[in-house]
Amino acid sequence: MLAQLNSKQPNQAFPHPNTAEINPDGLLAVGGCLSPQRLINAYQQGIFPWFSAGEPLLWWSPNPRLVLFPEQLKISRSLRKTQRKNIFTLKIDSNFEGVIQACAKTPRQYEGGTWISDEMQQAYQALHQQGVAHSVEAWCDNQLVGGLYGLAIGQVFFGESMFHHQTDASKIAFSFLVEQLSQWGYQLIDCQVHSEHLVSLGAVEINRDDFLKHLQQYCPLAPHQNSWENG
Repeated sequence: MLAQLNSKQPNQAFPHPNTAEINPDGLLAVGGCLSPQRLINAYQQGIFPWFSAGEPLLWWSPNPRLVLFPEQLKISRSLRKTQRKNIFTLKIDSNFEGVIQACAKTPRQYEGGTWISDEMQQAYQALHQQGVAHSVEAWCDNQLVGGLYGLAIGQVFFGESMFHHQTDASKIAFSFLVEQLSQWGYQLIDCQVHSEHLVSLGAVEINRDDFLKHLQQYCPLAPHQNSWENG
């Protein structure tokens, strides 16, 4: 049976992620709330929320886990060529709200609607105001044409979603982010579940136990002091 979380207890402990093994897709718990405390606690334990409008709040810890180690970033010859053209202006945290709204509106294969509901947007905007959630944006002709957002905890970046309205915009933004994270001393990027888009950039699948060990090691460590100052 799934663990039931209390919406009035934001510090309530999650069950151990390995209990998600009873569900092959990694569903771990139901209910609770999207307070900053609960979200940060969840990510530190390899758990994230994912649910559609009208559904109860669902918490997941899939196995295997898709991750990218910054030093393993792969940039194809064609993407390098696009980078050299300097088509995009890349920024950090200049329009977090615009990025999360664009991600919510982007159609996804195999998804009939968006899981980035108004409730989710408000929760991550609250984390952004606390300096925990961040966005990276690709701009062209003063228009936001691509980007991504996620959480930075210790030396781990937890990617949440990305979008593009122009070819390669999200890949360029992601590559820029990875290069920045590497310079700032980050050790791991969580990509959650398999995506050919991210595998092409160097992401690999690891088992949940290894992922949790990385979180235990890297989440308590601080990145460089100048992290996230390039906005």
